[in-house]
Amino acid sequence: MASLDKTVHTRHAEIALRETSGKGMPVLLIHGSGSSKDVFAKQMESPLADIYRMVAIDLPGHGGSSNPADPAATYTVTGLADVVEDVLTELGIDRVAIYGWSLGGHIAIQLMSSRQNIAGVMLTGAPPVSPGPLGMLRGFHAHWDMLLASKENFTPRDAERFSRLCFGDQATPEFLEAIVRADGRMRPIFNKSLMRGDGADQRRTVEQASMPVAMINGAEDASIRLGYVASLSYPNLWDNRCHAIAGAGHSPFWQVPEVFNLLFLRFLADVSVRKPMEVGVEETLSRSAQ
Repeated sequence: MASLDKTVHTRHAEIALRETSGKGMPVLLIHGSGSSKDVFAKQMESPLADIYRMVAIDLPGHGGSSNPADPAATYTVTGLADVVEDVLTELGIDRVAIYGWSLGGHIAIQLMSSRQNIAGVMLTGAPPVSPGPLGMLRGFHAHWDMLLASKENFTPRDAERFSRLCFGDQATPEFLEAIVRADGRMRPIFNKSLMRGDGADQRRTVEQASMPVAMINGAEDASIRLGYVASLSYPNLWDNRCHAIAGAGHSPFWQVPEVFNLLFLRFLADVSVRKPMEVGVEETLSRSAQ
């Protein structure tokens, strides 16, 4: 499947992206901290791309995208969600399915609260947490390497540790280069923004979601608390279960793509046949019940 790299202008930065020529429903892929669109190569070069219009972006300060002029405004939960909205507008995309990994998952949750026409959301490595330190501790494991997620300046050893945290023994030199390239200012700004609860309450958003939400995590993810993820009250949990993929850590889409891609394909097939009207009716009923 052919893919095209391009750059689009947003209010915050110039955003590099890659999209495939599939004619089906648009599918947006949002990477995690220190990564880039290249991390989704095993999806963008798979049969998924023959069916769907897959769009993978580089967030501001990552990959081929520019660093923002105002990091304090851009690197918040709401600022990065605004960037994604601008990209979708520039591409002429209305109805979309979203896959968010790690930091990208938290951006996807924010979009769930502000964007109407989302067919479905799949999340990996992004526990929907309530604001405040207690909310963060409930969703994430507290250990030394996790402190890297909020550290601005990385030493070479920090970059290697962060790469292992994300990809385990399947980290590549290219992934390490992406971590080194990333604008370290984003890490503390985004971490504080998430803890403050900028934008929507992420737990409440997922627990009141009108669209299908798929939770697909690695069974050996050392970053998040799988028990917490499974304990939430999901009104529209896809497949009626939280999936934990054996043999995978924080990045199952890269570590075990043969398993992940089958789940992703089935999820996209399910949400693509849902009529936009159905989503609108569910949204109305959900708001009426509150």
